[in-house]
Amino acid sequence: MRLDKIKYRQLADGRIIVVTDRIEVNPNVMLGKPVVRGTRIPVELILRKLSEGALMSDLLDAYPRMTVEDIYACIGYAADMVAHEETVLTERA
Repeated sequence: MRLDKIKYRQLADGRIIVVTDRIEVNPNVMLGKPVVRGTRIPVELILRKLSEGALMSDLLDAYPRMTVEDIYACIGYAADMVAHEETVLTERA
């Protein structure tokens, strides 16, 4: 997933939905947190479980609607967000 594949849709009330092939950010789902598209599984949850040592097979067993591609999409989404993050350094007084 690349950032140029992110699509934006505007709802009738003016709110924006961010959608990729596998990840979506919708203010009406999980308070707008990024989730695996078509589910309520937050990207953050998948990343935390992986960082705690969960195997892909563990995640697929726990979340039968998910696919291996969804897990890779979560990792890719996080990488894209970090890659475009700006860090401002300040000097200590």
